[in-house]
Amino acid sequence: MPLILSAFASGLLFGLGLIVSQMVNPAKVLGFLDIFGQWDPSLALVMGGAVAVSALGTLVARRRNVPVLAPRLEIPTRRDLDPRLIGGAALFGVGWGLVGFCPGPALVGLTFGPWQVFVFVAAMIVGMALFRLAPTDWPQVSFRREASQVDG
Repeated sequence: MPLILSAFASGLLFGLGLIVSQMVNPAKVLGFLDIFGQWDPSLALVMGGAVAVSALGTLVARRRNVPVLAPRLEIPTRRDLDPRLIGGAALFGVGWGLVGFCPGPALVGLTFGPWQVFVFVAAMIVGMALFRLAPTDWPQVSFRREASQVDG
């Protein structure tokens, strides 16, 4: 039960942060991304604050022997870039840049957002379903600092 309550509190705090910072407002996000027009740099402060909190949390987590609500720390160790990561990042950036929504703020926006957020979330769900239907035996490409290799 403490794990569920902690996850709920974290999600609630995250959602409230998105609302207060106006990251659920597509006009605000597009204003931040439009560096050659009416640029609004205020979301850079939001992102900077998020990076600082995350960095501090990671430092604290790495110094502890065991987390408070989990059996062990699960810090990613992979450093390679694969097509799924690059493609996902590209889709994320294109969606954010075209309509001012990304998945987190879009889900929060479902509570009070305009009708466009419902279209975005529906398209996001369709995209996730299509990803699940994609063949798993496609050739895998791995990008590493030392060399690139193709398997398959």
